[in-house]
Amino acid sequence: MKLQRMSLVFALLLTSNMALATEYIYRDLMANTISSGSCATENEAKENASKSYTVDRFSKRFCQTQGYGWHVEAIKHNGKLVCTDCNTGASDKKKCHLEDVIVTCKRIKPGSVGMLPGKS
Repeated sequence: MKLQRMSLVFALLLTSNMALATEYIYRDLMANTISSGSCATENEAKENASKSYTVDRFSKRFCQTQGYGWHVEAIKHNGKLVCTDCNTGASDKKKCHLEDVIVTCKRIKPGSVGMLPGKS
């Protein structure tokens, strides 16, 4: 009898944990990257601004500005490349950045599984 109760309690615990899943809050953000500090030829400036490393790094920053716990879910759109002339007197030097980069950020929904220890 005691063994049956223990197995019933164990079975209930297993099924209740299977039904619970971590819920997330999603938010789409649109932002611009910052152009590099140095001037370069137009081709080099465009290449530096559109590197995947640059887009990934700024996407992470965009999500972190939302507060603690926000992470990058996906980069929906890399944005458009915008270049400006440098004020150094050399007309062939430019600085470039990306405008309207769209990023989907996520964080764990407060009160869902994994957020409160011991409370599921």
